[in-house]
Amino acid sequence: MGKNRWLASVLSVAVLGMTLTACSEEAPSPEEAANTLAEGLAELDVSDSVFVESTAEEANTRLADWTSGMDPLKPSVSVASVEETGDGEAVATLSYVWDVNASDNDYRYDTTVALQRGTEDEWQVRFTSTAVHPDLAPEDHLVREVSPAPRGNILGADGEVLVTERPVWRVGIDKTRITEAELEPSAAALAEFLELDPAPFTEQVLAAGPEAFVEAITLRQDSVSPPPVFQADVAEIPGAAALNSTLSLAPTRTFARALLGSAGEATAELIENSDGALSAGDITGLSGLQREYDDLLRGTDSVTIATATPDDVRSAPLFQDAGSSGELHTTLDPAVQTLAETVLEDEPSASALVAIQPSTGNVLAVANGPGSQGQQTALLGQYAPGSTFKLATTLAMLRSGSTPQATVGCPAELNVDGRKFNNASTYPAQFLGEIPLIQAFAQSCNTAFINARGDVSQASLAEAAGSLGIGIDSPIGTGAYFGSVPDSAEGTAHAASMIGQGQVLVSPFALAVAAASIGNGSRVSPVLVQESPTPETASPSASASPSATQPGAAPLTAEEAATLREMMRAVVTDGGVQLLGSVPGEPVLAKTGTAEFGSDVPPRTHAWVVALQGDLAVALFIEEGELGSTSGGPVMKAFLDGLAASVQ
Repeated sequence: MGKNRWLASVLSVAVLGMTLTACSEEAPSPEEAANTLAEGLAELDVSDSVFVESTAEEANTRLADWTSGMDPLKPSVSVASVEETGDGEAVATLSYVWDVNASDNDYRYDTTVALQRGTEDEWQVRFTSTAVHPDLAPEDHLVREVSPAPRGNILGADGEVLVTERPVWRVGIDKTRITEAELEPSAAALAEFLELDPAPFTEQVLAAGPEAFVEAITLRQDSVSPPPVFQADVAEIPGAAALNSTLSLAPTRTFARALLGSAGEATAELIENSDGALSAGDITGLSGLQREYDDLLRGTDSVTIATATPDDVRSAPLFQDAGSSGELHTTLDPAVQTLAETVLEDEPSASALVAIQPSTGNVLAVANGPGSQGQQTALLGQYAPGSTFKLATTLAMLRSGSTPQATVGCPAELNVDGRKFNNASTYPAQFLGEIPLIQAFAQSCNTAFINARGDVSQASLAEAAGSLGIGIDSPIGTGAYFGSVPDSAEGTAHAASMIGQGQVLVSPFALAVAAASIGNGSRVSPVLVQESPTPETASPSASASPSATQPGAAPLTAEEAATLREMMRAVVTDGGVQLLGSVPGEPVLAKTGTAEFGSDVPPRTHAWVVALQGDLAVALFIEEGELGSTSGGPVMKAFLDGLAASVQ
């Protein structure tokens, strides 16, 4: 009897232990099933879910069909709530977010899905089309229609349109309109008509698909004969056609091309690097500001979401976003830019002209001559400034105690540590010897400025240059080279720096900033790309403050600037560019420069002229010039005369 009682007690304890163990294990919850489903829907792969009367493979097939029109997008899906509605039954509410374009306007909606506890206590999904969208019928699918927004304009000063959609001809061969035997002769004939190399275009035509339109070239409509005539001429070639289209273009083919850049069909490389933002045939920025600000200019696509039957019968729109594109604002003045390009058009070597308004820092022109061959000489060129750098050297001399009337020595030749420095071969002999500093500046006496190296350290020279903006970076909304002046140099290197040679480098833009600072009376922070309406999509733009002080250089004072302007006026009244004295309007102030480069004997030379007239600062550069006065002077005069004529 005692033995049986002991055995019963042991069995009772064992059963109780098993019961407690079973109760301590949590049963699967409907929330877990809902979360697993949401995670799968977000990846368009619900393999980890269990379904009522269906396999995961079958569910994935239906899911792919229902969302086929949204490809390549995937939704963000989260569980909003789960409510148990009965014994072994629950309803989950799922929140969908589709990022349908680059705007912040996403497509959002909720769906419900029934959950049911299975025989093994797991929660299963009753998967229907309404789990994907509440208005989706079982045989239908979601579809997204996308239309690119019109590309945004690039604007200049006072909101004048620089770049906008302009009419073009897309000229090519339509392979559906000719026989295979006609392909080669037609391709060659069209290439010759367009003055293109026939061989590569013919090869392109032969390699394209049988229904392709193989484009040979895109032409501005205003660059060829009148539309009916041009289309008729092209149509005489079997299979050839000129299709009417538009493209985002500047007023002319050359207008600020290196700066503004171009737009066209996305290249394979751009598509690959776009993270899905670009597809074949999309128009995108290819270079210049068009490329740098492509997100802003391309904007966001217009999007419509609907459901569609297997026969592609569409429902009323479930969601619509009109899309938008932004405008890029610049300070370029179209008239000034055009004139700058006109005065450079006959220069065979690389050349540039930059114009800045001193009172605002606004960049009015960034012109590159045809000899630059598409390169951005004006903003990015790096060249020795020669005697134009005497603006900075003179400022450093003034700070060391000199004055315009102080006497300086101007020998014909100066020997520094065995290296001979001379003046230009045309230097007037009557200004050799002891002369006032203002005449040394006006006549551009190299030896007088090199002689001042004992009073002007290399560090003081670099600081004076910085006071004018040389070597002081400032964001202008695109790449620019502000120049470089070594902080330390000894012997011949220091001597060369005093006359803008050695390791001193500037761009035409940097010298225009220096001239503008002198004209303004304090250092100018230049402005080219202005604040954008949607700055989050664009590169940083410059501050419009003309007197912002940058770190690393003492501020230019109004008194110092006034003295430099007095000395620049002497270059026109007494120095090498007296031809600028006849320019109509306010007095012209200037400084010329000639900089040696290369290893030729005699050395090749850059020609420079910087000028001030009223509220205008200009820097002119010619890569292969003679003297700044003889090569650059007439070009500068043509530019200033042209501006004067335009305001009469």
